[in-house]
Amino acid sequence: MLFPQNLHTHSTFCDGKNDCESTVLKAIEIGFTGIGFSGHSHCDYIYSSASMSPENTRIYKQQIASLKEKYKDKIDVFCGLEFDQYSDDDKQGYDYIIGANHYLKIGNEFVGFDRNATTVQEIIRNYFDGDGLKFAKQYYSELAELPKYGDFDIVGHFDLITKNCELAPLFDENDEKYKRYALDCLYALKDKIPVFEINTGAMSRGYRKTPYPNPFILKEMAKAGVGITLSSDCHNNEFLAYGFDEALRLCKACGVKELQILTKGGFKGLSLE
Repeated sequence: MLFPQNLHTHSTFCDGKNDCESTVLKAIEIGFTGIGFSGHSHCDYIYSSASMSPENTRIYKQQIASLKEKYKDKIDVFCGLEFDQYSDDDKQGYDYIIGANHYLKIGNEFVGFDRNATTVQEIIRNYFDGDGLKFAKQYYSELAELPKYGDFDIVGHFDLITKNCELAPLFDENDEKYKRYALDCLYALKDKIPVFEINTGAMSRGYRKTPYPNPFILKEMAKAGVGITLSSDCHNNEFLAYGFDEALRLCKACGVKELQILTKGGFKGLSLE
């Protein structure tokens, strides 16, 4: 089975390697029926090419609109946004919005934790007294408040803080405290944001051998009846469908019966049975 789209896709408008049109062509080549772009929202608390500038955001929307029209007979092209929790960006004018958290708010400081293992170990040491579970607790406490910052269609990489856990002993994902923090957050979000993603991005970039989220979380998502979709968090279109076969096997093993795909009429279920 080919999962027919990817909605978490970055381009040269933010921190992606490829221009949007080449990624549309790659999606058509793969056999996708849809491709969604999700540029990183502008954040006034960081100065980085990883997020789109206001001017780039305007051009981004125009270009996606042009590609929608140009390729309308071959593939559905969607204009999305990956909105960082504390972003100041305007959320109007998109087909869908992914809500995500890459920065912890500690006092008046925004601390980026989507980094390499050494940097995250330093964050845990400097801000959390060396206790990885305190780090995890703050992340999930903040993520649970995501709906305060707008209406979102998808929760992005729910357990992003585990990015380096296969490479370094940051904390134990089997610890009962950790499980409670994660599942409390899941249930805080489940009636407020309709879809959660299975994300293979860290696999393609060499951080993980398995997708986000942890199987115990995915099993609980299936049990709770939340919508689930599959994405590659693509920053290089050579990996546009990376790990999808493995992710689909994981879905079935965890009791997921269907995945959500975005259509021109909104999300609809795609049966895995």
